[in-house]
Amino acid sequence: MDSPLSQLTANQTDEQQNESSVAVRPVSSPSEQAPLQHWLRRFWPIYCLLVALVTFGYALWDSYQIDGDAVAYMDIGDLIRSHHWAGVINGYWNPLYPAALALGHIVFHATRFTELHAYYIVNFGIFLLEMLAVVLFSDSIIRLRNVQEEAAVGGHSAGFLLDRYALRYIGLALLVIASQRELSMGKVRPDALLMACLLFALAALLNHLSTGHLRYAALMGAALGFAYLAKSFAFAFTAVCLVVLIAFRWIWLRHKPARIVIAALVGGVCFVIVAGPYIAALSRQKGRLDFGDSGTLNYAWYVGGTEKMHLQQNQTALFGSADVHLKHPEKELLQSPVVLSYKALPYGTYPDWFDTSFWNDQIKTHFNLHGEIHRGSRNVVLVMRYLLNHPEAWLLLAVLLVLGTRPGLRWRPAHNSFWLVPTLLGVLVFVIYGMVNIEERYVTIGFLAVILALFAALRPTHKRIGGEALASSALVLLFALLAVGESARTIAQLRRDLSVAGSPGGWYDADTFEAAHALNALGVGPGDSIACIGTRACLYDIYWARLAGVRILTEIYLPTLPLYPQLAAMPNRALAIDTVRGQGAKVLVGYFSPGIQPGASPIPPGWIELGDSPYYALPLNLAPSAPTATKAP
Repeated sequence: MDSPLSQLTANQTDEQQNESSVAVRPVSSPSEQAPLQHWLRRFWPIYCLLVALVTFGYALWDSYQIDGDAVAYMDIGDLIRSHHWAGVINGYWNPLYPAALALGHIVFHATRFTELHAYYIVNFGIFLLEMLAVVLFSDSIIRLRNVQEEAAVGGHSAGFLLDRYALRYIGLALLVIASQRELSMGKVRPDALLMACLLFALAALLNHLSTGHLRYAALMGAALGFAYLAKSFAFAFTAVCLVVLIAFRWIWLRHKPARIVIAALVGGVCFVIVAGPYIAALSRQKGRLDFGDSGTLNYAWYVGGTEKMHLQQNQTALFGSADVHLKHPEKELLQSPVVLSYKALPYGTYPDWFDTSFWNDQIKTHFNLHGEIHRGSRNVVLVMRYLLNHPEAWLLLAVLLVLGTRPGLRWRPAHNSFWLVPTLLGVLVFVIYGMVNIEERYVTIGFLAVILALFAALRPTHKRIGGEALASSALVLLFALLAVGESARTIAQLRRDLSVAGSPGGWYDADTFEAAHALNALGVGPGDSIACIGTRACLYDIYWARLAGVRILTEIYLPTLPLYPQLAAMPNRALAIDTVRGQGAKVLVGYFSPGIQPGASPIPPGWIELGDSPYYALPLNLAPSAPTATKAP
C-alpha cells in the first residue's frame, strides 16, 4: 500500500476525473495552461516533502504541552494495550485516538519515561494523514466545481482563477500554519485526528455530489464513523452531513427522491457499522441509549451554569439549569476543607478526570436562554479572535480580489453552486461549537472548509487572464513557501532553546520528570496510591503522577492559586492531612511556586522537595526504610 505522502504526490488522471455520471468532461480553466501553473505541478512533490520534513521537526522539538486531557487519553491507551475493554468504554473520551497512542507505544517499544516522545511521533503520523485529507478535500471541491460548471454553461466557461494544484498549495499551507498553533505536535489530543476524518468525509460527500456514485456515500459514512470514534462531536455533524446531502441533491441537482434516500441510507448504515459497536457498548454501560456525554456535560457547565468540579447532590445552589440526580458522586470525606476520594472508579491516573461522565452521571441539561445569550456572545468574540489569529489566508484572498478577481458565489440551482456545501458545513462547525464552547483547535476544520471554498470560487474579471493567472500563481506559491519558512524558523529556534537548556527533546519537561523520578526514589511507584493538593498538582498537569506510575485517589481541593497562602490559612489542616493518611495514600503532593513570601520559606515543615522541581511531597504512609534521595527545603 502506498504511503500517504506518496499518494499526495500522485497526479490525478483525466480518466479519474471522467468518472462523473453527471458530466463527461470537467471544465478546464485557462489559468491551468499558464507556464507557472505547469511549474507548480512539477514542484508539488517537492513541496509535500518540504512540508513533511519541516513538520517532523515539531515532533522532535515542539514544546511540552501536556494536561489532564492528555493523561486521560494515555490511560485509555494503556487499557487498550492490556485489553481491559470495560475501562476503555468512556462516556467523555472516545477510543480512536487512544488506540493510535497504544499502537505508537507498541511500535516504538516505549517505557513510562520515553512514551511521550513516541506520542509526538504518532501525532506526526496523524499530520501526514491530514496532508492526504486536505489534498483529497481540495480536489473534491475542484471536481464538484467543474462538474457544476459543465452543467451550468454547457461546456463554455469563463473559467476560474485557481486550479487544483493552487488550491492544494493553499490547503497544505493552512495546515502547516495550524500545526504551528492550535494543532501542534505537543498537544496529545484527538483534534487533528478528528479533522483528518472529517476532511475525508467531506471529500467523499463532495465526490458523491459530483458523481452520484453510492461508493462515495458509503465512504462518507465510514469516515464519519471513524470521526465519531475520535470525538463525539462527529455524531451531530453526521446528521448535518446527511441533511446537506439530501438537500443539495434534491434542490440544486434535481435528482429523484428515491436515489437521494438510498444514498443517505447507505451513508447512515456505513456510519452505524463503524460507530455502532461502541455506541452499543457505551449504552450498555450507562443503562440507556448513549452517544457520549461530553456535549451534554459541556452544555451544563458552560451554558447551564452547573458546577464543573466535585459537584455533590446536596449542592442545589450549584445545579444551574440542570436536573441533578447523581448516580455515583465523588465521595466527600471532609467538608472544610473539601477532601475527596476517587476509589469508586478503578481506572485512570486521576480518576476524577479520567471519566467525568461517571461522576456526573444523571445530570440532565435543559435549554437555558440566558446562558445561551451570555455564552453565545462570548463565543462570537472567540470566533473573531480565531479569525484575527489566522490572518494569512484572508490577506491572500484580499490581495487576489484587489488584483481584479471576483468571487463567483452563485447560489441558485441553475448556477454553479459548488461552494455552498463546504461553506455551509464549515459555518455549521462554528455554530455547533458556538452553542457551547469554542476553542481554536475545535474549529480549524470549519475554517478550512470555508476558506478553501472561497478561494475555489474566485473568477477572473477579464476573458484574457494570463496576467491574473501568473500573479495569482506567484502569490499562492509565495504564501505556501512562507508558511513552510516560518515553521522552519520556529523549529530552529525551538531546537536552539532545547540545546541551550540541555534538554533531550521538546517532549521533556524537567520539573515533571524530576518529580516523577524523585517520587520513585522515595519508594513510591507503580501500583501505589497517593494524594494531591491544589489545582496545579491535581488537574492542570498530572503527568508527573503517570510518569511515577501512581494513582491519585484522594484530593484536598484548594482551587485558588497559589497554593501556599491557602494551605497556611486552611481550617482543620491537621484533620485534613490525617483524613488523607487514613485513606492509605503514601504521600501528599502539591505544587509550590518559589518566592511567594520574600525572606521566608513558602514550604511548610515536613514537605520534601521532589528533585529541583516546584513539586513537594508530604510523607504519609511511607515505609521507615524508604530512601530519601530528594533534596529537603
